[in-house]
Amino acid sequence: MKKNIFAAVLLSLALTLILTLTTVSAAAASGNPPQMPRTLANARFVYVAAYDGDQFDPNLLPDDRAAISRVQDAIQKWAKLTVVYRAQDADIILMVQSRPSEDVLAVYDAHSASQTYLWRVMGRGGLQKSEIPLFSQFEKAWDNITH
Repeated sequence: MKKNIFAAVLLSLALTLILTLTTVSAAAASGNPPQMPRTLANARFVYVAAYDGDQFDPNLLPDDRAAISRVQDAIQKWAKLTVVYRAQDADIILMVQSRPSEDVLAVYDAHSASQTYLWRVMGRGGLQKSEIPLFSQFEKAWDNITH
């Protein structure tokens, strides 16, 4: 009897895990980015930096410096926000990190003392040369709150 209960519980946990992973995979495959806070819709000026420093930091890793540049270029082409080069001039700050294992793009409130991100996406190769899928998710999330 105890073996049957244990097997049933184990099977139930396995099915729950499979359903959860399927749901997460389906959301990622559909390209639906996480919901962005509507309070960001009024932002006009954006500063882009890496977690390890700004683009002018001589100690910044080359991959992070390149990611900053690619995100700034994408913002300028997109033309819905204006890139600024000092954090104190920004409404929001986009923080990037580019690593072989995973890239990160996160949004912070430039005027808040809180070090908590307001929105974040991660993915392998998300800030790479030809495509910037993490910025595409940012664009979609931004469009969802501004329309």
